[in-house]
Amino acid sequence: MAITTAASRLGTSAFSDASPVELRPIASQNDIKTVINAVYRQVLGNDYIMKSERLVGAESLLTNREISVREFVRAVAKSELYKTKFLYPNFQTRVIELNLKHLLGRAPYDESEVVYHLDTYQNEGFEADIDAIIDSEEYSASFGENVVPYYRGFATQTGQKTVGFTRMFRLYRGYANSDRSQLGNASRLAVELGRNTSSAVVAPSGGNSGWSYVASERNTPNNLAFANGNLYGDDRVYRIEVASANLPRYPKVRRVNRVFLVPYNQLNDKLQQINKLGGKVASITLA
Repeated sequence: MAITTAASRLGTSAFSDASPVELRPIASQNDIKTVINAVYRQVLGNDYIMKSERLVGAESLLTNREISVREFVRAVAKSELYKTKFLYPNFQTRVIELNLKHLLGRAPYDESEVVYHLDTYQNEGFEADIDAIIDSEEYSASFGENVVPYYRGFATQTGQKTVGFTRMFRLYRGYANSDRSQLGNASRLAVELGRNTSSAVVAPSGGNSGWSYVASERNTPNNLAFANGNLYGDDRVYRIEVASANLPRYPKVRRVNRVFLVPYNQLNDKLQQINKLGGKVASITLA
């Protein structure tokens, strides 16, 4: 069953019919490899992993059934590989968001939860906070010993707050996206957690419709484009959606989708500029 009727546009189609990956007692070697790859994909936020980066020792222990999937997840989350990708480059609140996403499959529910994990991180260390998540009752009830964590935040279930659904989309930007390819290393949810509000669900770039939303650095609306229209005595501002435009600073093989807010008196010049860049105008509407 589809998560929502807009699953294809929101990038959640891959989870609609997928079953959790579990290491069963009669698993074959190929089944074990599938489990190992699923753990890497989930815990490392869909980031690419090279052969030299793999945790060969922990993989061997899991293959020989000397550790459970839970312990393999713990080994990956505590590894230098995980720390290099997510702990060292990011702010602490962003680290907590990613830990909850990777290990519990959901977004933070409220500010108090983030504060709890920040306190654990500050007073006992990063690895102690990883243990607090993996040893929690929630992890045990959701995944047990041999189920690979998955994105639970998209599905309605007992004990999950509704706000977790919308917040999950601030952390998840499509099945082909990775957590290290997203813009910036700041928290995605700090402001709305502090205000106890929820954000709108916005489709990731590349969906069938809609455009990815990138907030301003200070979380304030950009009024400059709308102000420009008034400077020239015309308050009409148009929103131009452009596909496949070449940016001047990139090689010709790289193309991007963009949105422009243009005052009426600059509309013709902007369309000419788009044409020179090889872009295709998808739509022009009043902003």
